[in-house]
Amino acid sequence: MGQLKVHVVGAGLAGLSAAAALAEAGAAVELSEAAAHAGGRCRSYVDAQLGLTIDNGNHLVLSGNRAVARYLALIGEREALAGPDSAAFAFVDLANGKRWTLRPNPGPLPWWILRRGRGVPDARPGDYLAMAPLAAGGRGRRVGEVVRCDGPVWDRLMGPFLLAALNHAPTDAAADLASAVVRESLLRGGAAYAPRIARPSLAAAFVEPALDRLAARGARVRLQRRLMRLVTDGSRVTRLEFSDGPVALEPDAAVVLAAPPWVAAELLPGLVAPDAFEGIVNGHFRVAPPAAAPMMTGVLGATVEWIFCFEDRISVTVSAADRLMGEPREALAARLWADVARALGLGAELPPWQVVKEKRATFAATVEQQARRPGPRTAYDNLVLAGDWTDTGLPATIEGALRSGFRAADLLQKEPRR
Repeated sequence: MGQLKVHVVGAGLAGLSAAAALAEAGAAVELSEAAAHAGGRCRSYVDAQLGLTIDNGNHLVLSGNRAVARYLALIGEREALAGPDSAAFAFVDLANGKRWTLRPNPGPLPWWILRRGRGVPDARPGDYLAMAPLAAGGRGRRVGEVVRCDGPVWDRLMGPFLLAALNHAPTDAAADLASAVVRESLLRGGAAYAPRIARPSLAAAFVEPALDRLAARGARVRLQRRLMRLVTDGSRVTRLEFSDGPVALEPDAAVVLAAPPWVAAELLPGLVAPDAFEGIVNGHFRVAPPAAAPMMTGVLGATVEWIFCFEDRISVTVSAADRLMGEPREALAARLWADVARALGLGAELPPWQVVKEKRATFAATVEQQARRPGPRTAYDNLVLAGDWTDTGLPATIEGALRSGFRAADLLQKEPRR
């Protein structure tokens, strides 16, 4: 049996992780991407309006994300993320002016909730314990059916945390997705959820090193190459019809389809996949942050939910932002900046800005959409799926996307080729 040949379709993080793992294992990899750039939603570009390199969105990962660590080690970028040595999360409530910083202890026994000045203001131990049912999840149930969604711990910690992780109103979100997030972060202790941000950019951390690694392993990367059709013989994919022509597959060749769910559903009639999505709005402002400003600040009582401070700009994120998609961009920029100015003590004058609206940023993290997420295997022996929308056990996150790519690569290497 010769060298395994794999066509990876889609160069987002799921496709990049699959391609990198397969190439590292010795497979002959060809990576095709419909867009003019790799990275999918995890990308960076020079914005002409700002005159700066910005990320399309503010993608946060956590210190304990195992797939992120594996991926960065694989592509040779172990030092690509920046963040505090220990978990610390600054918050401000613009409705009442209250400020606080959560300072969890590193270990899984959460003694920090009992220490004055380290936990949620006005919270008692019972308020934290009331969130315990989230650890068990509840397949087919909403978060609001598992725990009471009120009180200081919910309002000032769990609600904002789950909104960011799920990109959906947390009370209505699938409880098993919320449970997965809680188990992999909060329950593992502060050492597992110290915040990490790509520096200097998403592309520099996650995309460009991966492309360099693939090139070094002899993989071929082809951009602006759209897959139009999959041809099958009933049990296998036999031909890929790309925008630049057809490619016949050798008998032992395989395919990783790492395209968005709406593309995968068109290519694979009958595929059950998420079909409802949530938007995210990101704002970028060309202004240096105050010297004492935290790297990241959670904001309550405002439109802005998270503020990220970089050397040359301040960026903000609003999750589950469908309500903002129709708002004129300049009015929206002014509204977002007003929140930033109050939170960080800056002047009210709007600096140079850019607003990025992603209408289909993630699948909607509801019970109904969770049930539509397919596993990696398909009806075809030599075709597997990857993507944060597949059933990774996590919501649509960088960690989930990378896990799906590694899982697809592992399946193709472990299963016999037919």
